[in-house]
Amino acid sequence: MWPWGHLGLGYLLARASVPTDQVRGAHLLAVALGTQFPDLVDKPLAWTFTILPSGRSLAHSVFALVVVVGFAWVVCRRYDRPTLAVVFGIGYASHLLGDSLHALVGLEWEFLTFLVWPLLELPPYENDSSFVSHFLNFELGAWTLFGFALFATAAVLVVHTERQHRR
Repeated sequence: MWPWGHLGLGYLLARASVPTDQVRGAHLLAVALGTQFPDLVDKPLAWTFTILPSGRSLAHSVFALVVVVGFAWVVCRRYDRPTLAVVFGIGYASHLLGDSLHALVGLEWEFLTFLVWPLLELPPYENDSSFVSHFLNFELGAWTLFGFALFATAAVLVVHTERQHRR
């Protein structure tokens, strides 16, 4: 899933999970950061610095999800802002869900092993070597359009929520 799809999916799941008026301002930023976090960690470390074996490895694992969201929970509770950690966690988990959707729909279980890396080997991915190759292989297919639809729906809801809140 492309970044805009992750953002749309994460926002929609956060909005469905916490009161709508709480997914604004800092909370909106927290869910947005959560939706991008796995790629912000894994892709540069794999593609630019070659520290990780894949652009879907360390931060795309549920083990990292638990550690990172747990840390966020502790920090946000300390500052009496636990909902920030909740929406960040929803965003983060939605990223893993978004990256799993294609394999889940196609019943291609072998492409879900990234979720428990390093316990299982990573699946082989095309275009998992650089940002340039990733973008050069961009296709406007059904999954990309689905991501645009998620983002557009989320954007309309954000604008609507902001207008409602101003009244």
